[in-house]
Amino acid sequence: MTEQRCGLVAVVGAPNAGKSTLVNALVGQKVAIVSPKAQTTRAKLLGVAIEGEAQILLVDTPGIFEPKRRLDRAMVAAAWEGAEGADILALVVDGKGGVGPKVTAIAESIAHRPEPKHLILNKVDISDKARLLGHAEKLNAIVGFDETWFVSAASGDGLPELKRHLAGLMPEGPWHYPEDQVSDATERALAAEVTREQIYLQLHAELPYASAVETEAYKEREDGSVEIHQQILVERPTQRAIVLGKNGQRIKEIGARAREELSRILGHKVHLYLHVKVRPGWDEDRDVYRDIGLDWVE
Repeated sequence: MTEQRCGLVAVVGAPNAGKSTLVNALVGQKVAIVSPKAQTTRAKLLGVAIEGEAQILLVDTPGIFEPKRRLDRAMVAAAWEGAEGADILALVVDGKGGVGPKVTAIAESIAHRPEPKHLILNKVDISDKARLLGHAEKLNAIVGFDETWFVSAASGDGLPELKRHLAGLMPEGPWHYPEDQVSDATERALAAEVTREQIYLQLHAELPYASAVETEAYKEREDGSVEIHQQILVERPTQRAIVLGKNGQRIKEIGARAREELSRILGHKVHLYLHVKVRPGWDEDRDVYRDIGLDWVE
């Protein structure tokens, strides 16, 4: 009988490198929200991937960047916390975007960490091959990675080989999660993330990082469906008007798409009720940080 294996892979990188898309692809279903907007991931999230007898615990961390405010500092702190105690530290780099100062700074910050380190150059399906080799050479000169991978989280190129290799590196030991569990996120937290994803997808150009979503109530009805009440926090009345849209059409569309996505993920009908509230300085509220899974930082 083959021994079970279980280990932790910390997925780090600059914003928009494709970390969440990679974690979703390795898990085999959506566990982390994705949008073209940088810094979509705010708190660290665990995705559970299975390959043979190995359970790979993938920590999807917020992008590491130069923090300018408390929310930024909390996100970056969550990213580094997610890397603590990992069996493998995986640096994901946007192969098309290249190796700029942000990526170089992250590489330098992990160079002397004790964990085995893998470089994952993502988006190879839309990247120039010669440039990719140059990126790999430059980053390996800084870190000296144990392995370098060329993959596309979007198309699946190289992912089966990467997953098998990671599985083989996991230490022997019992699985930490049941076979059918794909994430450590609660359904309540997942519901808030799905709505936030729709806000980003539909309003990312109009509404920068001025919103948060709180799930105020989550209850199962007798017919097996779920009733969810959420509050979308914004800082100014003008932002509330943007979220609502003309005659309330935008908030209806956000709700409809989030409801559809949640019904698919949860496997049953969802009744979603959204309310937009103006709360100046919400990003200085300790309760909001707790609700979205971030530690308060000074």
